[in-house]
Amino acid sequence: MWDQHMHCMFSGDSDADPVLMIKSAINKGLDGICFTDHLDYDYKEEPGLFDLDIAAYEKRIKRLAIVLKEKGCPLNIHWGIEIGLQPHITDKNNEVTKKYPFDLVIGSSHVVNGIDPYYPAFYKGKTEHEAYTEYFESILDNLHSGADFDVYGHIDYVVRYGPDKNKYYSYEKYADIIDAILREIISRGKGIELNTAGFKYGLGHPNPTEDVLKRYHELGGEIITMGIRTSETEKGPKRMALPTSRSMWHMILTRFQISSRMPGLCTIQYLKTAFLLSSNYSPALKAYVVILSNY
Repeated sequence: MWDQHMHCMFSGDSDADPVLMIKSAINKGLDGICFTDHLDYDYKEEPGLFDLDIAAYEKRIKRLAIVLKEKGCPLNIHWGIEIGLQPHITDKNNEVTKKYPFDLVIGSSHVVNGIDPYYPAFYKGKTEHEAYTEYFESILDNLHSGADFDVYGHIDYVVRYGPDKNKYYSYEKYADIIDAILREIISRGKGIELNTAGFKYGLGHPNPTEDVLKRYHELGGEIITMGIRTSETEKGPKRMALPTSRSMWHMILTRFQISSRMPGLCTIQYLKTAFLLSSNYSPALKAYVVILSNY
């Protein structure tokens, strides 16, 4: 199993040491990880917060990967980015993804018409349906802008922060626009992310929800990456944000066949088994913690 949504100290929302994050991944028995620090241009609430020193970030992560590989560690370490999509900065974002050899580019909607739905101001003067619809419409706008990415991150991110979160939210209420999003992603040969942080935020579901994941499959979607939040962004390594319901994972994960064009993508049967056995960590991987002890 891989974790492909990880933020370390180069990201504006994190102070986590990548060495500690790697140790955490090893102790959890993961097969691989991909760092995906934030880059969000034109973030108006806190200008510059999500600017990213890409050269320093690349140097640090790739150096760690080389050191571990030389020592024979089986943990795969990859270097990616989570890039904040907005239509008016598409060209600027695409220059970044063209310039740097990222292993994975997560494209995410963090800002909608100048406001991050993380902030209460986004919901002011709107019904929940209006706010959530505006968010989903912004995803379509980003898709139609020609944004370059591999997978779209946490498609229903907005429900983490709405006044009632996901209490009244369902795929069915927004099926038309969510289907349009999924069809566009599939038609472009891109994928989506299954992000388990929804459990951390008390939603009881991943982002996107199970029904969206099933619909993605029904429409022909095949590419999916996992963001299992091996390490929380503010305080360093913590436990993985995994659900407790095995039947839920069986329902979702046995339905997909996954492409292998990006690092960490594997068969759903393997992924399901990894979740069901997530408490069984690999002694071979644990042994490599010592490699990092004095690094």
